[in-house]
Amino acid sequence: MNLLPDEAFDLYTKIALDSASIACDIIVFPPALFVSSLINENLHIPIGIQNFYPAEKGAYTGEVSITQVRACGAKYALIGHSERRIFFQESNDFLKKKINSALMHDIQPIVCCGESLEIRDAEGHIDYVRNQLKETIGHLNAEELERCIIAYEPIWAIGTGRTASIDQAQEMHAAIRQWLKNQFGNQLGSSMSILYGGSCNATNASELFACPDVDGGLIGGASLDAASFLKIARAF
Repeated sequence: MNLLPDEAFDLYTKIALDSASIACDIIVFPPALFVSSLINENLHIPIGIQNFYPAEKGAYTGEVSITQVRACGAKYALIGHSERRIFFQESNDFLKKKINSALMHDIQPIVCCGESLEIRDAEGHIDYVRNQLKETIGHLNAEELERCIIAYEPIWAIGTGRTASIDQAQEMHAAIRQWLKNQFGNQLGSSMSILYGGSCNATNASELFACPDVDGGLIGGASLDAASFLKIARAF
């Protein structure tokens, strides 16, 4: 929930114009109000939506439907972000419905998972995240799953003063990948993209992206400055 329209346009334009030589995929997730106007600029970076309601239409005042998302030109959707889970109590069952709806309407889900400080300190983090994945994407078939991207958010390392180490990030990503292999086979599990979303910035990006099971980043605050974000992208 950042930036006014002119600021969002300026940020998106700077990223698009300076990213031509960067050898990784970039997706921008602006506030819903800005999606159509940014897409109309016909720049090469795809746009995703931060949130939507899984119904095609109906009396859900204040929500944005999945069909409206599709009609506006968004190609991706964040689903299960920690802030949606914490502040809006989105359950695994509701997130499962959102994933199904996105796939049905040809929107590519970026499915977020991650544990709190209490769960991390109790050493229940791996089982907790695996259960999140089981209850949100465990029902998908191989064709549906390969259209998804996973993003791991160590909630305990976001705004708490604690920082996830490189080893901690790799441990969880490896555990997620192994779960994917166990559920869907080695080939699909190996090819799935797993992004890291725990305070990735221009300083630690190179080390994080060097981890064998970290395939990119879900960038928060560091994406609000084009120069900072592009440093992260170049680190990949």
